[in-house]
Amino acid sequence: MDEPPEANGPPVRADQAADDVGDALGFVRERYETVHLVGVSWGCHTCGRLLERDAPALASYTAVAPAYKPRYDLEEGLAALGVDGLDVAWYTQDKATVRERQGGHEALFEAVWQAQVESNQGVDSETYVAQTGALADWADSCRGEPVWNPAAIDVPTLVVRGSADEIADRPGTLDHYDELAVPGDRADYVEIEGADHYLMHSDRRRDFFRTVHDFQTRMR
Repeated sequence: MDEPPEANGPPVRADQAADDVGDALGFVRERYETVHLVGVSWGCHTCGRLLERDAPALASYTAVAPAYKPRYDLEEGLAALGVDGLDVAWYTQDKATVRERQGGHEALFEAVWQAQVESNQGVDSETYVAQTGALADWADSCRGEPVWNPAAIDVPTLVVRGSADEIADRPGTLDHYDELAVPGDRADYVEIEGADHYLMHSDRRRDFFRTVHDFQTRMR
């Protein structure tokens, strides 16, 4: 990440990132008897890969906006992010662009933005850098070759998307739900009306949190 973006390709893909998810999960499991896992966006790729590969013991899993085999042209999505292609290691995002894309409650946006730029992703108060591994995995999913297989997930699973989500579209998200290896009474599919890809920033975020909480409570 210290080198020019064009010097390297995507540095971290889902399989490698799943190692970190697994380590974090192990840390939590040592301290708590009941453990639930939630993946959001690329987190569905990393968590899905972990579940397929390592089959960790979980009370439940929630896949939020998974962008699984979406039915659209990836180039349109990359253009919306201001990314020319996937042959670079990283790209930058500025505050105004991200605010316009994500919207939502201003104080919430500011809190999330501040946390992000104060991490090792921050360039300055108005800019952060992001690695392209998530985009490369997204590209594979758009080509019908996602990095994880929902049929390998056999823990109680909730799949959630916002009805206005243009990244995790309805056909692909329903495919993810339908392919789960989970009995019907241990799996749910929920759409939050009017919300987009950024559910946790949206005006419906409390409904979303309540939906996840209720599912996790049932699956304890």
